[in-house]
Amino acid sequence: MPVEPLDELPTAARFSRRVQNYARYRPSYPPALLQLMRSEMGLEPTCVIADVGSGTGILSEIFLRHGNAVYGVEPNSEMRRMAEELLRDYPRFISVAGTAEATTLPAASVDFVTAGQSFHWFDHVRARAEFARILRPGGWAVLVWNFRKRTGSPFLAAYDRLLRRFGTDYERVEAESSAEGELHRFFGGEFRAATFANQQTLDYDGLCGRLLSASYIPLEDDPRFAAMIAELQRTFAEHQENGTVRIEYETKVYYGHVQT
Repeated sequence: MPVEPLDELPTAARFSRRVQNYARYRPSYPPALLQLMRSEMGLEPTCVIADVGSGTGILSEIFLRHGNAVYGVEPNSEMRRMAEELLRDYPRFISVAGTAEATTLPAASVDFVTAGQSFHWFDHVRARAEFARILRPGGWAVLVWNFRKRTGSPFLAAYDRLLRRFGTDYERVEAESSAEGELHRFFGGEFRAATFANQQTLDYDGLCGRLLSASYIPLEDDPRFAAMIAELQRTFAEHQENGTVRIEYETKVYYGHVQT
C-alpha cells in the first residue's frame, strides 16, 4: 500500500505513529512558565485548566503537579491513550476526546485554556470562539511553544540542515508556529509575551527519538529514512561531547484574554 505523504495527512493523524517518541523525547517547559502564570495571571491550585491539543500530557502534567484539575482535550486517540497511561496517578486529570474548535466542555467551566506546541494546528477563528465560550469571566488563554534554536552552536546548525534536507514540510510548519500576526487576530486585541531559556541534553538514542517525534520527518517506510538516519549518525558523531549533544530552545509564552 502506498504511504500517504505527510503533508496530506489530517492534522491529528500526523502524530499517530510518533506517540512513543513524542512522550519520551519531547522537552517539557521550564519552571518559569508556572511562575509567570502565578504572578501575572493569578494561577492557583484551585484553578481549572483546559489543556487543548494536550497530546501525551507534557504541559498537562506541569499543572497537575501544581494541584490543578486539568481537562486534557486531544483529538488523536493514540496520543490521548498515552496521556491517560502516563497521567493515571493524577486523579484530577480528565481525558477528553475533543478538538480546539469543539472541546465538548461546558460553557464558562475553566479558568485557563492552554495550548502547548499545538495552536498552529487549530482553526483559529473557530478555536477563538470555543475558548471564549468555555472560559469563565476574566479567564486566560495561554499559548506556549518550545522553539528550537537553529544557530548558536555547530551542532544546532548541522541539525537544522538535516531537518531542512529531509523534512517534508518543515519550513511551512515552522513558519506557522511563529506567525505572530495570527496571535493578534486570535486574541482580538492586546496580549502579552514572555521568553525563557530551555534545553535538552540527549544521547544518540534520545536525539533519534527527538527527530522522529517531529510531524514533518519521514518514518521507517519512507525511502528517505535510511539516508536520514545515516546523516543523523554522522551529525551526532561529529558534534557529541561525552556521548551527548544539547538542543537549546526559547520557550515563548503568549497570554491574554480572548476578546469576543
